[in-house]
Amino acid sequence: MKQGLIRAMVVAVATAAAASGVHAVSEADIDASFFPYKKGFPSFAGLTPGITINKGNVERFKDIIDSATYSLISKGEMEIAVEEAHSVSLHPNYIAATKKNAEQVKLGAKPGTIEGYVAGRPFPYQPNKTDPRAGEKLAFNYKYSQIVGDSGRIYPFPWLYKDYATGKVERQIDFDFHFISLKHRTTQEPVADITPNPSGIYRNIYLKVLGPQDLKNTQLLIQRFDDDTKLDESYLYLGFQRRVRRLATGQTTDSFLGSDLMIEDFEGYNGRVLDAEWKYVDTKSMLMPVYRHSQLKNTAPKDADGYGMVTFHGQGECFPNIPWSLRTVHVLEAVPTLSSSPIGKRIMYLDAQATVFPMILIYDKKGELWKRWQVGYSDSAYHAPVNKDAGIMIYTTASMLDVQSKHCTALALKMQSEPKANPPSMFSVQYLRGGD
Repeated sequence: MKQGLIRAMVVAVATAAAASGVHAVSEADIDASFFPYKKGFPSFAGLTPGITINKGNVERFKDIIDSATYSLISKGEMEIAVEEAHSVSLHPNYIAATKKNAEQVKLGAKPGTIEGYVAGRPFPYQPNKTDPRAGEKLAFNYKYSQIVGDSGRIYPFPWLYKDYATGKVERQIDFDFHFISLKHRTTQEPVADITPNPSGIYRNIYLKVLGPQDLKNTQLLIQRFDDDTKLDESYLYLGFQRRVRRLATGQTTDSFLGSDLMIEDFEGYNGRVLDAEWKYVDTKSMLMPVYRHSQLKNTAPKDADGYGMVTFHGQGECFPNIPWSLRTVHVLEAVPTLSSSPIGKRIMYLDAQATVFPMILIYDKKGELWKRWQVGYSDSAYHAPVNKDAGIMIYTTASMLDVQSKHCTALALKMQSEPKANPPSMFSVQYLRGGD
């Protein structure tokens, strides 16, 4: 009886500590977070590098494939080649910042708040199912991940709008995307906050449409605050109107320029932590679209850097023609906090090593699968030469499939993680007006 009472008290104290965000971070925790494959890679019976998973054998691998991809393969609409799993070398400065600062980081009393964060990965340890805010911590790990480094550019960046049944390309829009972090920088000079920054902006996204003519010079600026309780400020410049207008919050979940993507889908997930209720579901081994791009043979013609864009295959040529590998992932369920959102929930697969989302399943409010959002990733050391020392898992392609309307948007791209093409002055409303 007494032992049972003591055990209950210990559990209660541990649960309370987890809820408050208290966690003693050890060197072993951080090492396991950044080097999860040090003791070996996950394996699955019958899964070997070089195998192709198709309609004939997919049932054997059902347990390591997300439900949407499993369904597509079962119907013969796509197949996936499997390559050997690799560890991704993340930037040593980012790891060092984590070691220096993680001990002081904790969640605030209110959802979407964090205290003591300086730089690096905020919560570099294995999530615990007894922690009611474990999902929120993983969401902050994503927010402060090195998705493109401290700044980056995507160019070329064609989006192809396709009929899923026929593969007919209905429209192509060519973009030029730019990103910059003003705070919590670790990998590019200056390795310090960029000032002046009186509004406390954490990160900016700027994009410009290069074609076709009817959308040319359309521009979008998204400013995300370090304080997650503040709404993003987003501005749209319409070239044919020659004026800037501020976007209402709800417009981030509208179709973006007629595609199958919302602004909230950019880079996998482009919402605030506070925009969802996060639930940590499980950690497991799953096949994910993670590979080494420089070793890919079936690319589009290569450019002067020797970089070839990803091609597409499968039904409607909607799926990136890249190999997958077995990865350790954290499974999250994210339910939008705004009742106006058209989304019922997202099931999100967070790569445990790089804290990015290679796969997201989006459900409508009836609980039915609406969209399958795949983002292909490569180790930056096996990408374009400019990214050799970037120390990130860099995205190379993406595909948003609307399974209900039978339509897809296929994205090919070349990411460059470097500061020269991303001057801070670019990320301003004034720059939008002069962007013609």
